[in-house]
Amino acid sequence: MIIIQEIWCRIQYMKIYNTKENFGLITILIHWIMAIIIIGLFILGKYMLSLDYYDSFYHIGPWWHKSFGLLILFLLILRLIWKTTNPKVKPLPNNKLHEIKLAKTMQYLLYILMIICCMSGVLISTAEDAGVSFFDILELPAFIANGESQAELAGEIHEYSTLALILLAALHLLAAFKHHFIDKDKTLLRILTTKT
Repeated sequence: MIIIQEIWCRIQYMKIYNTKENFGLITILIHWIMAIIIIGLFILGKYMLSLDYYDSFYHIGPWWHKSFGLLILFLLILRLIWKTTNPKVKPLPNNKLHEIKLAKTMQYLLYILMIICCMSGVLISTAEDAGVSFFDILELPAFIANGESQAELAGEIHEYSTLALILLAALHLLAAFKHHFIDKDKTLLRILTTKT
C-alpha cells in the first residue's frame, strides 16, 4: 500500500505540459507508447512474412498489425498537435550547434517515416477497396483503391520505410545513450521523467 501511495504522490507532482526545460508527462507517455508499439509492429510484421496460409496466426496477425498501425497514426496526429500547442523544450547548454541541427533533422525524418509507414500500410490494406478495421471499433474507409498494383507499390514502400524507421530509431537511441553515458548530460533523463 505504501508503494502505491508513493507512486500516486509522484504522479500528482509530475508536470503534464512541456516547459522550456523539460518534457511534460503527456509528451513522455506518447513518446514511449509509440516507441514500444512501433518496435512491436516491426517484429510482428517480420514474423507475419514467415507464416503460411494454414497457420492460425496468418489471419489474426494482420488484424492486430493494422489496428496498432492505425493507433500509431492517431497517436502521431495527437503528438504533432500536442507538440505545436506546448512550449518548445530548449536544447541543453552543453549541446553543440551541429548536434542540435542533427537532432532536429533526425526528429523530422522520424516523423516523415512514421507518416510514410502508416499511409503505405493503409494503402496496402485498402488496395482492393476494403476498409481498415481499428480494433473492430471503427473502420477507416478506402480512399484510393487501384488493386494489385497499388498493393505491390505500397508494400515495397512500407517494407523499406519501416526498415529505415527502425534503423533511424536505433540511431536516435544510441545518440541518447551517448548523451547520457559519455556527455553525462540530461538529454535522456528529460524524456524519462518530468523532473531533471
